[in-house]
Amino acid sequence: MRILLANPRGFCAGVDRAIEIVELALKRKERPVFVRHEIVHNRHVVDGLRAKGATFIEDPDEAPSGAVLIYSAHGVSPAVRKAAESRRLETIDATCPLVTKVHNEVRRMVSEGFEIVMIGHAGHVEVEGTMGQAPDSIVLVETVEDVARLEVRDPSRLGCVTQTTLSVDDTRDVMQALSERFPEIHLPKRDDICYATQNRQDAVKALAAEADLVLVVGAPASSNSNRLVEVASRLGVPAHLIQDERDIDPAWLDGVDCVGITAGASTPDVLVRGVIDHLRTLSTGPAELDALPEVDEGVRFNLPRELRDA
Repeated sequence: MRILLANPRGFCAGVDRAIEIVELALKRKERPVFVRHEIVHNRHVVDGLRAKGATFIEDPDEAPSGAVLIYSAHGVSPAVRKAAESRRLETIDATCPLVTKVHNEVRRMVSEGFEIVMIGHAGHVEVEGTMGQAPDSIVLVETVEDVARLEVRDPSRLGCVTQTTLSVDDTRDVMQALSERFPEIHLPKRDDICYATQNRQDAVKALAAEADLVLVVGAPASSNSNRLVEVASRLGVPAHLIQDERDIDPAWLDGVDCVGITAGASTPDVLVRGVIDHLRTLSTGPAELDALPEVDEGVRFNLPRELRDA
């Protein structure tokens, strides 16, 4: 059996930054450290930070007055920031800079009198944070069908943003539908899907050209991980989302000569290594490990000013 690894896969710059922020805050040991929501959508990462002393909460009211509160990589609404301020919490913002860019764009367009259409998945924490930037001036669509039912105040004053972790192909279809129905809509100069999401989807397309089966290591709550499964499936290759090697069903390997492996942007490589080792034990013959060509994404985000010296 051949095991083929995608490149790039796993941690992106925004996730690296968010995890480093929590670890540096914990090292200061000045006050208890709370994190609003999972810092990134991966149980292994969250459990590891919890073991080091971080406490994960959903509401700032759960943190004692004066504690440190870190906003997750997905971003938060102004209402959450106001609640933290009322608790006199020391806040540290681990929002991915690419999500912050979308927030800034929403506020800019609303200040200019635009209504905003957001393309994203209802209930996702990133969507909640972005829509919270202008709750009275933003509506959500998920599909082309949603666009057909959409009612807006003024089609001539309409803007658009997207969740950063969507399927590139799906988003393109929805944006095309918006453009056809509302010809004057201000679409992003390029969609808001982040470089890491797009690169990982492109890598899965390359995997699917060679693999008989694709395994995506990631969390069920991870939007970008779920999109990787969809990309492979749409290319006709069986694909499964797994959290670690324990989720692998040996029956999936029947008649499979090449297994492609990738990982969502919040998945540590230790989990990928565990999957590789387990596949080797399941192989009926020698397991050859191979990988797509390395890709240097060349992106690193600065830490918040209050942590740079640390």
